[in-house]
Amino acid sequence: MARALYIHWPFCAKKCPYCDFNSHVRASVDVQLWQAALLADMRFEAKLAGGEPLTSVFFGGGTPSLMPPELVAALLAEAEQLWGFVPEIEITLEANPSSVEASNFSALANAGINRVSLGVQSLEDESLQWLGRLHGADEALGALATAQEHFERVSFDLIYALPDHTPELWEAQLARALSLGTSHLSLYQLTIEPGTRFASDVRRGIFTPLDDDAAAELFTITQQLTGKAGLPAYEISNHARLGEESRHNLTYWRYQDYCGIGPGAHGRCGGMATTRHKKPENFLRAVSEQGHGIEDKQALRPRDQAAEALLMGLRLIEGIDLGALSARFELEEAQLIDPRGLARNCDLGLMWRRDDAVGVTQAALPLLDALLGEVVADSLVDA
Repeated sequence: MARALYIHWPFCAKKCPYCDFNSHVRASVDVQLWQAALLADMRFEAKLAGGEPLTSVFFGGGTPSLMPPELVAALLAEAEQLWGFVPEIEITLEANPSSVEASNFSALANAGINRVSLGVQSLEDESLQWLGRLHGADEALGALATAQEHFERVSFDLIYALPDHTPELWEAQLARALSLGTSHLSLYQLTIEPGTRFASDVRRGIFTPLDDDAAAELFTITQQLTGKAGLPAYEISNHARLGEESRHNLTYWRYQDYCGIGPGAHGRCGGMATTRHKKPENFLRAVSEQGHGIEDKQALRPRDQAAEALLMGLRLIEGIDLGALSARFELEEAQLIDPRGLARNCDLGLMWRRDDAVGVTQAALPLLDALLGEVVADSLVDA
């Protein structure tokens, strides 16, 4: 059953123009009301997905570092009582690198957070302003230093392939990021998501995204520099020293069971898929009326689960174990992977196979979406 718990805090101080996550700006937040609702949602979820002690808890958002540390402590205490924690549990909280939020880092560490993921996004003030961030580069560096004082493990995010990014500019910024001493980096190419302000800006001709060839060159630089620095990619956009990978995110990519509570949270547990109400007010109303925030709950067929497991697992450098997937979902290998498509892409050096293990070569990771269309068996696509 569930080995990981995701807790969504939906509130932000400001909506960033590139963000399509479930985040909302509100003039005020009733913390006591939200604590009661999240605890109720968690207790209901534990009845659905009890079982083994949790290996990870992840506070995402929104901006979870805006949560009072007392609320974080209360949620963790309840989770430990409901599920239990393994001795080496990873407890991550996403945080903005502002000086105001950094002032809470000591209290958050005392509440039980042992890993923090900072949304730095850029080390250049001009880029941060363009991305709509509220912090500056110096403030972010100060928050990073504070985080490294208080948490056992620290990661931070950068967004690259911005419209003005040249290889020289990105190489210099990434080299500086790698010198800051964290054991994990999340490096995302700017994606123009539907429904965001950036999508509107592109449609109106306000800016033009970087073209695919230029972005691919920056991806190559990213792989080279992180590899030399001892933080190679273990997933398309995530880099870590050996043993410092995000255990929580590996739960998703390895298609292991996890619970999700809070507005818009998703869960996959025991072959059931759950989705919570996204709008904060609708979530609160649902909890008040039915004791939980679930909007939709569906039993997933083995073929549906196998398709999701392939889509997630092929993001990883380690690839997937076809034998294990076949046994888990009681499907033949040919029902999972098109043998001709796999052989063709292996011959082209885009994919590899070692016994039952199959994966995408590092150089071909930017082509993953296209490769999936060629190698995922038709029986899963049409399921």
